[in-house]
Amino acid sequence: MGVDTKAKTAAKKPAVHPNTWVFFDGDFARYHDVKLGLMTHALHYGTAVFEGIRAYWNQKKGQLYLLAAAAHYDRMHRSANVMRMKLPYSTEELVNFTLELLRRNEFKSDVYVRPLLYTSSEEIGVRLHNLDRNFFIYAVPFGKYVEVEAGIRCMVSSWRRVPDQALPARAKITGSYAQAALAKSEAVEGGFDEAIVMSIDGHVSEGSAENVFMLKDGVFVTPPVTDDILEGVTRQLLMKVIGDELNIEVQERSIDRTELYTCDELLLCGTGAQISPVIEVDRRPVGNGKVGEFTQELQNIYFGAVRGELPKYKDWTIPVY
Repeated sequence: MGVDTKAKTAAKKPAVHPNTWVFFDGDFARYHDVKLGLMTHALHYGTAVFEGIRAYWNQKKGQLYLLAAAAHYDRMHRSANVMRMKLPYSTEELVNFTLELLRRNEFKSDVYVRPLLYTSSEEIGVRLHNLDRNFFIYAVPFGKYVEVEAGIRCMVSSWRRVPDQALPARAKITGSYAQAALAKSEAVEGGFDEAIVMSIDGHVSEGSAENVFMLKDGVFVTPPVTDDILEGVTRQLLMKVIGDELNIEVQERSIDRTELYTCDELLLCGTGAQISPVIEVDRRPVGNGKVGEFTQELQNIYFGAVRGELPKYKDWTIPVY
C-alpha cells in the first residue's frame, strides 16, 4: 500500500514564520518574498559568515536597546576576510540598516538579530574563489538561549574544538557550527544543559557557543584567543566590568579540565547565552553548587546595562525608537 506523501507532509508542516520585514540584497523586503535557490553554495558547503546581535526591550521606558552592534559588525568584516568575502557595507551603514529593520517591525520584546553574508552562486564545487555573495539581516523575538537564573549543568564534551589550523574559530563561519551542534546534542541528550569543549591539546576552549570564565583563588580566568575560541563581544564587555566593578583581576590563560572541578565559580557568556552561571560540571558541583556571588553581581550589572538602566554603560547600546 502506497504512502500518502502529501498527507504525511501536511501533518508535519512547521509553523509559518511571521511575514516580518528583512533587509535583503540591498533593500527592505518581506520575509516570505525572499527566496533562495536549492543549489545555493552556502547551503551545501557552509560558506557563509554570520553574527548574532541582541536588542533588549525596556517596558518601563518603552524603549528597545540595540546592544554592541558596531562591535559585532566589525567582527563580521573580519570573519568575511578570513573566508575571502567582503561585506558590501560599512559598519555604520550596517548599524543603521539594523535600526531601521527593528523600527519597521515595531518590536516590543527582546529581539535577536541575524545578519548573514553567504555564497549565493548556484553551482557545485568546493572553493571560495570566483563565486557570488549576497547579504541579509532578519530579526526575531527571542528570550533565553540557555538558563540564566538557576544555573546550568555542563559536561565536558567528547568532541574537540576544531583548531585554527583547520577551521578558524575566531571567524563565525556557518560550517564550523556543525561541531558545536554535535557537542550540544551530546550534552542535552546525556541529561545536561550545555557542553564545554576542549581544544585538540586538551585545554578548555569554550562552550558549544559561549565563552568561559572561572573564578579561582580570587582571580577570574578565561581561555586566551589562541585556545581556539571565538573572540567574543560579550567576553570583552565582561572583562572590563570584572575589573572596573568587581575590582578583580582577569587572567587570559589556558585552563585544565580539572580546574573546572575545583574552581569557586564558573560561567558561560555570549550574546545569545548572555551570562549563564554553571553550577555543576561532569556531575561535580562548582563551588557550593549554587549561583556564585560574583556571577550574580555580574548578571545584575549586565542586565541593567543592556536594558538602558545604567547611565555608566550607555555606550553599550543604541536606543531604537
